[in-house]
Amino acid sequence: MEQAALLQLAKRSLEIEISELEHLKNRLDGSFVKAVDLINAATGKLIVVGIGKSAHVGNKMVATLNSTGTPAQFLHAAEAIHGDLGVIQKQDVVLCISNSGNSPEIVTLVPYLKSYASALIGMTGNAESKLAAHCDVVLDTHVQQEACPISLAPTSSTTVQMALGDALAVCLMEINNFRDRDFARFHPGGSLGKNLTARVSQFLSSQKPEVSEQSSVKEVIISVSSSKHGVTVVTDQDEIKGVITDGDIRRMLMDHDDLSGITAADIMSKNPKSIEQEALAKDAMKILKEKNIGQLIVTHQGHYTGIIDLHRLLDEGIS
Repeated sequence: MEQAALLQLAKRSLEIEISELEHLKNRLDGSFVKAVDLINAATGKLIVVGIGKSAHVGNKMVATLNSTGTPAQFLHAAEAIHGDLGVIQKQDVVLCISNSGNSPEIVTLVPYLKSYASALIGMTGNAESKLAAHCDVVLDTHVQQEACPISLAPTSSTTVQMALGDALAVCLMEINNFRDRDFARFHPGGSLGKNLTARVSQFLSSQKPEVSEQSSVKEVIISVSSSKHGVTVVTDQDEIKGVITDGDIRRMLMDHDDLSGITAADIMSKNPKSIEQEALAKDAMKILKEKNIGQLIVTHQGHYTGIIDLHRLLDEGIS
């Protein structure tokens, strides 16, 4: 198939799914609001049930809900009728996803879901199905056309299910005033969580190069050279007096033929940029980028505690 034909087919697929999402948006009504209220009022968790492609959608819904403050658990319909129904408690709400609403596993399972949980929400494309008949609330996900060229593979239907699940999660987030600080609590290992919670102190270099104001040129060069950062900090009992970079040393060597009597105080740049060790790492990154520098001096209550490096932050996903 030629490139133009492939692109046209892809665009047609997207157009169909976009159209079905528009239909979904336009038919949202009080049933959606009731579903949100039932989930929000539950003293237990939300159990999401599905089979086939709807099971994959359900797993994604559960992941989104859990990460945004709504406790949820996935239950596969085929496993549920063979023992896993025990995960459902009376205080739980069940959301059962089935496009047809009449698959054998769902039909067998629905009466038990209804009796075991506090409420049953159905997400189905068939308002006349066995699933719909048993539900307290029905969320209509019917589609006029699948994006699949032979109209058989779940495409538009699963897109609509996924989008409606996202809409539920977003509304529950807003109702519960779920904010970035809450999101970070559930994502401590990823770059999102690190950018929201990680402190400068977590990324301090193992090296803490420093010299005194009276240090000789040789001592300064040794300190800068032994530091992987290419800098050394001039201190007086951990009070920061200045900073010396390898560039400062080169400029000093070019300006002086006689190095005797020159000390760190003569070479250093005063008032260097610094940051408190309990500040957010993303704030350190902001300073590094704005000032176009590679390192930042770290302090605690005004005293020198170490160096934080641009490349270390980048490696850790801090942006």
